[in-house]
Amino acid sequence: MVPNPPRRTSPHRTSPQRTISRRSHAAPAAVATALAAALALTGCSGPESASGAAPAEPTPGGTLRFALGAAPAGVDPQQVGSNVSIYVARQLADSLTDQDPETGEIQPWLAESWEVSDDLTRFTFHLRDGVTFSDGSALDADDVRASFDAISGDLGAAAPLAASYLAGYQETEVPDPGTATVVFDEPNAQFLQATSTVSLAILAEETAEVDPAERLQGDVIGSGPFVLESYTQDQGAVVTRREGYDWAPEAAEHQGDAYLERIEFSVVPESGVRAGGLASDQFDAVGDVLPQDVPQVEGSGGEVLTRANPGVPFVLQPNLTRAPLDDVEVRRALLVAIDRQELVDTVLSDAFAPATGILASTTPGYADLSDRLAFDPEEAGRILDDAGWTEGPDGIRVKDGEPLEIEVTFTPVFTGSGPVLELVAQQLRAVGVDLRLRQLTAAEQTTAQDSGDYDFYYYNVTRADADILRTQFSTAQRNLSLREPDDVVDPLLDEQLGEADPATRDAVVAEAQEALLDEGLAIPLFELSQSIGVRGDVHGVTFDASSRLLFHDAWIEQE
Repeated sequence: MVPNPPRRTSPHRTSPQRTISRRSHAAPAAVATALAAALALTGCSGPESASGAAPAEPTPGGTLRFALGAAPAGVDPQQVGSNVSIYVARQLADSLTDQDPETGEIQPWLAESWEVSDDLTRFTFHLRDGVTFSDGSALDADDVRASFDAISGDLGAAAPLAASYLAGYQETEVPDPGTATVVFDEPNAQFLQATSTVSLAILAEETAEVDPAERLQGDVIGSGPFVLESYTQDQGAVVTRREGYDWAPEAAEHQGDAYLERIEFSVVPESGVRAGGLASDQFDAVGDVLPQDVPQVEGSGGEVLTRANPGVPFVLQPNLTRAPLDDVEVRRALLVAIDRQELVDTVLSDAFAPATGILASTTPGYADLSDRLAFDPEEAGRILDDAGWTEGPDGIRVKDGEPLEIEVTFTPVFTGSGPVLELVAQQLRAVGVDLRLRQLTAAEQTTAQDSGDYDFYYYNVTRADADILRTQFSTAQRNLSLREPDDVVDPLLDEQLGEADPATRDAVVAEAQEALLDEGLAIPLFELSQSIGVRGDVHGVTFDASSRLLFHDAWIEQE
């Protein structure tokens, strides 16, 4: 193959769509119903890093004790996908590039520069000198090749998200130890951003030969600022500072070794216990702070840090093979039958935001479609009337003798999901729709997904690139709607993948978002936010562009 001429050099700028909430003092959230009592939230918002009256200079040393809300599924950066897993795994490994959480700009990390061919099929990375893995070996282009070959090969089944980023992968060419050219058989506009994710973190070549299950248990070699000391399934993990680390990304607040000597991650499922542990000095930081726990965190001198997740917000995705969601008019009516602001005010808090489109507002390429999602129960009723759904004796609409009943399957991976869906059911009943909740375990939901046994599938997914729409909605990808290929949505989702110009790509993505709403292929509800509690003497905990935690700049005031 004759290489295409270079099109650009680093850094490449993507669409600036960053918004990070800054901490404000808690504002009481509206608490309206008994449904919300358990989750009545006071407001919590926060910066991308811990603040407070910090001393002028960070003080290296100390152990940070972090209480996770759930157990990590493992510590292999390329396989894990949950927030709690990534909180641990991200500290162990670095990526070729980094994405600025404020601007969306792709910046150097392990790769100090890169070129992309005009046809978006060849990405050549020039690696930084002097980077080593935790075993002391030097990182070079063969490690890049081995990582990507593994993900696109046998590891792919255990690392589906990483594999989706490498769709169409042909090979990685290694002309010299400092250069790696990743080759695709089709244009792949999302790949450069994908190289900034933890899913495509670069691991040592020998890790590629390790069994995926053993990798999850800790048999991985990375180049990150911390190394794994121990991992115990369902209990937690311990990481220790890597001496000699000197290749943090540009967005880091400092270069050189991490400040913390050690981080102890423990699993504490009960939110009140986590908050109480923070207040009583058992923990220095806690995950998934719930609204009722905010006063305790702040009352102890701590604060709550939040940042909205980019990607697809929490949505109801319809199964188009089952009635009544095979009726597009039903789906269109539901778009305007839900009062999203009430979900936030009643069940969530001002740390969360109502969904205003198919993408979360912190996602590059996001289009504000709030006008099309404005709460209008009268319009919802009119659409259903016109579609032949008439009110039955119990208030639930009926058509051809069949009631307008819909079931939503969900797992409680986010604590507020049940209360949110119960309130949605109340709202839909007001327009004659009977929404029934079906709570499943993660394994049961996977089984339901594989068999197509669901009406609505409730979920969200995080990624700071608009290609997440193709991954979730294309008939060639996840396609939870089980729909047939079409000549509108699918072509738009494919077209954006081949657009090199960011502005043109954004325009195509915006058109795709409109088309998805036209067909009611997702009913957006609200945007997820991370909510992390930290003690007042903890500083420098930061969120990356995907709203996952980084600890390289974190430090604790020392006596």
